[in-house]
Amino acid sequence: MRPTRLPLHALLLFALLAIVSLAAPTFAQAQLTQVPGPNSPTTKEQVPLYVPQDDKVIGRVSIPDEKLAVLVQPEGRKWREWRSHTLRLAIGGLAIGMTAVLTVFFLYRGTIRIHAGRSGRLVLRFNWADRFAHWTTAVSFLIMALTGVILTFGRPLLIPLIGHQAFTPLAEYAKSIHNFVSVPFVVGLLMILALWLRDNIPEKADWIWIRTAGGLFSKAGGHHPEAGRFNAGQKMVFWSIVLGGIGMAATGYLMMVPFAVSGIGGMQIMHVIHGLMAAGLIAAVIGHIYIGTIGMEGAFDAMGCGVVDENWAMEHHRRWYQEQLRKGYVEGRQPAE
Repeated sequence: MRPTRLPLHALLLFALLAIVSLAAPTFAQAQLTQVPGPNSPTTKEQVPLYVPQDDKVIGRVSIPDEKLAVLVQPEGRKWREWRSHTLRLAIGGLAIGMTAVLTVFFLYRGTIRIHAGRSGRLVLRFNWADRFAHWTTAVSFLIMALTGVILTFGRPLLIPLIGHQAFTPLAEYAKSIHNFVSVPFVVGLLMILALWLRDNIPEKADWIWIRTAGGLFSKAGGHHPEAGRFNAGQKMVFWSIVLGGIGMAATGYLMMVPFAVSGIGGMQIMHVIHGLMAAGLIAAVIGHIYIGTIGMEGAFDAMGCGVVDENWAMEHHRRWYQEQLRKGYVEGRQPAE
């Protein structure tokens, strides 16, 4: 029987293993006897995870999505700082600040009453289409504001109260609801833009209303600058909601389709714009809700049932009331000649 001869590649493999086994103890001993230098890390926190070059670390990928080659983006740390601190301060500060201002104003002025009292005659203020557009936009915005606040303040406020296991599904549902409700919000926004645009064009009479603050600080009562269907304050709320809502919708939908039109930096900028607009609109809506409820007698009737008292209309929107009187829209009154 002839002896079996080992192939050449097997002999080379055995030789390589022998060399490694002889050298391993030497390498290990060198590591154990290595003397740390003056700049060597002494704790795990001091061990660098990466060494940035030109403030950016970019790798090489062979897949079509080249943005995945960016391993570290320094602007991301600035965005995270803004998201975790600045945005919370903006939303919380504006909301709490607006509430505090309105509380002080209410203590000073109280509810703005109808100076002449209720007449019992009603004037058509908003029809069903107006109210549908308003409440669709309003309810959608309030739901999005609530879910947005959960996503923004959830970690520092809710996790200590309900724990991670409960907060995780809550955050997921909040995000889904936030995205879904944006559709009726945009529908309502486009409706109020179409229905009320012509009545919210700025005019010369608005400057008088602004200079006198609409008579809001006059405790004598009954003295309000002449206004059409919407006064200057309502026009400011209208344009804030419309322009801010369009900006929030645009940035929100772009964030729903990441990197469709921009890179990482663009996504971060859109998030900043979206958050700041949300903070401003939340503060504006708090003021709007105040005036429409406890701040002014008879104001809620306009959107609650669509009609307002004749004396309320005369005091707050005199020019508009005269137009309604001419058209015969005042209950119990004949059309004015």
